[in-house]
Amino acid sequence: MICDLHSHTSFSDGVLTPRELIDRAIEKDVDMLAITDHDTVDAFNEIQLTQDEINQDGLTLIPGIELSTQWGSVGIHVLGLNVDLGSESIHTAARIQSETRLERAKRISSNLEKKGIENAFDGASRLSAGTYIGRPQFAQHLINIGKVETMHDAFKKYMGDGKAGDVKNHWAELPQIIQWIRDANGIAVLAHPLKYKLTRTRLKRLLDSFIDAGGQGMEVVSGQQTPQQTSAMAQLCEQKNLLASCGSDFHMPGKPWAELGRFPLLPKSVTPAWERF
Repeated sequence: MICDLHSHTSFSDGVLTPRELIDRAIEKDVDMLAITDHDTVDAFNEIQLTQDEINQDGLTLIPGIELSTQWGSVGIHVLGLNVDLGSESIHTAARIQSETRLERAKRISSNLEKKGIENAFDGASRLSAGTYIGRPQFAQHLINIGKVETMHDAFKKYMGDGKAGDVKNHWAELPQIIQWIRDANGIAVLAHPLKYKLTRTRLKRLLDSFIDAGGQGMEVVSGQQTPQQTSAMAQLCEQKNLLASCGSDFHMPGKPWAELGRFPLLPKSVTPAWERF
């Protein structure tokens, strides 16, 4: 069974609409798909099909969200899997996180204005399908107005670390993030632990903090990774007695290292998160 429990739509920083994402998942023979947009569950309001209709195509859709927070000086992401979309807590989380992101977007726009780029906020807003306005939208706006030619150039000159668009957010604390997820009857999973580029010792400390705050799982597989990386993550998952998750972190077609359903299988030694759905 192919379970892809990490994907994004145009309601955050993905390219495809929710319907297009579902169609692509079916095309890629995904059996279970979690939509985990950043700080919003609005994509699920746009899905016109019922779960029964989706199931007819062999796909089970899992409601999810990806919430941002900090661990010390490190920005981390926590997935909320199989959350109750009717839960007040998950809508509170989305509202507070989205307001934080909106304030950040306004500060980015102000910084860009000092660089001679006017109306960046309005331009980025027009590129957002929902409440998510992030650096990708600002970068695309810079391309659209001819300031840069490529996304790479946009981040190199304006949006990358240390540049005008590098504005830190003041996210909710890790325990609060996890509490919102658990109050929505979801499973709190540490997303893509290898992306934080921590030493193994520091990653263990992060996992301990995550567990102390109520975290329940970790992504053992995130997109394409080596067998050695998968083995190392599985070992940590077992040691910390966490549930194991896996996903592509899909954002757009044309990225083979993050394609829907195209990642290594979970090792048999770990307990899959979907067993608790």
